[in-house]
Amino acid sequence: MTDTAAPLRLPPESDHPFDIGSTEDSLERMRDLYARFGDIYRVYAPGRQSYTYVVNHPDDVRRILITNNRNYTKGVGFDRIKILLGNGIIVSEGEFWKRQRRMIQPTFHRKVVARFGELIAKSNDQLLARWQAAAVAGAPINVTDDMSILTLEVVLRAIFGDDVDTMTREAGENPFAVLTEEPARDLRFAYRFRKLAAMIGKLVDRRREAGEDKFDYVSMLLAARDKETGAAMTTRELTDEITTLIIAGHETTASALNWAWYLLSQNPEVESRLHAELDVAPDEAIPSLQGMEALKFTNQVIQETMRVYPPVWVISRRTIEADTLAGYEVPPGTDVFFSPYFLHRHPQFWQDAEAFQPERFAAAGDAERPKLAYLPFSAGPHHCVGETLAVYEMLMHLYKVARRYRLVFQPDEPVELEAMINLRTRRPLFMKLQPRS
Repeated sequence: MTDTAAPLRLPPESDHPFDIGSTEDSLERMRDLYARFGDIYRVYAPGRQSYTYVVNHPDDVRRILITNNRNYTKGVGFDRIKILLGNGIIVSEGEFWKRQRRMIQPTFHRKVVARFGELIAKSNDQLLARWQAAAVAGAPINVTDDMSILTLEVVLRAIFGDDVDTMTREAGENPFAVLTEEPARDLRFAYRFRKLAAMIGKLVDRRREAGEDKFDYVSMLLAARDKETGAAMTTRELTDEITTLIIAGHETTASALNWAWYLLSQNPEVESRLHAELDVAPDEAIPSLQGMEALKFTNQVIQETMRVYPPVWVISRRTIEADTLAGYEVPPGTDVFFSPYFLHRHPQFWQDAEAFQPERFAAAGDAERPKLAYLPFSAGPHHCVGETLAVYEMLMHLYKVARRYRLVFQPDEPVELEAMINLRTRRPLFMKLQPRS
């Protein structure tokens, strides 16, 4: 009997095998492949001895993340993240993920996030005090390191409150300094970071026994209950979610702010428009979430920064059953990647995509694009729960600093991208502060 089944229609293939996201030149290789093949291609991954499919069109990303999301599991790279973060919501799957997401999501409601305004303001004021001394001395500041320190301070205080000081006293040093002192995200870093889990677990148990009701994420997560069973999280579950919040809430925000200052320093007209908006805004010690969201152009600066340099630059999924993307059949068990970096540059939806033009996020421009042409916080059921808090942090930082200073880039070498887990500058950015008044 003759097999009359049509042969599988395959997308174009890269000439050179490589493991996307695991090689330092992944972004450059993908840039070349995108220019050659457009919305879909495949790459042979020697490390997995299988093909990886890469899609670059919002319609296909919508299918993966939203309309057919049940046919996809989390893909390549999540095993490494699991070593670091345990089974938190970034890596967990199925019913367990749904349960954890239901319990965590209310703690990021706008009303909750708004209450962190005083904490975010205080952390920025402490940074400004250090920067004022640098400005007086005419000394350059390490923007990359300072953004990491700032966002880590905010996330740790939001999670642990005053217990950050308790843990520092008990350890004899800041136990979380590894996050700013170790730039590499390798197995050595994972080992050092996971050692923090035991300390966090002890704090969770102590809080549980004391029954203290504080305004921080430890207390909120201890109080969370599964609506279906009434059960609370175990100490291990809560610890995994806390370590996830630390990493997810720190590094991406730090990277975005680092890029924001670089882009502003290279685009004086944009910088002037930002200053003009901030100069007429009310001068408030603790600006509200609503007040920050009302700064239209400042919001557009943040949006455009994350379009040009999305901190999470590549995302992976794996098919469960066969699917069809861009007109090609994708076999079961296939790793599928899509990249916000290239979605944010798709020529069908973004004109002059390499230019830094915040005004493209004005309402009229937004309406012309499909929503998934822009996804710095992902989309669908796995949309980042911390988006509102991250944006509030970024807006308040620009509000606090750009009212007082211009940051002037001090280049000694060309700025290079490091596209590994997050999209970062390969080397720290140094700038000088120019007082604006």
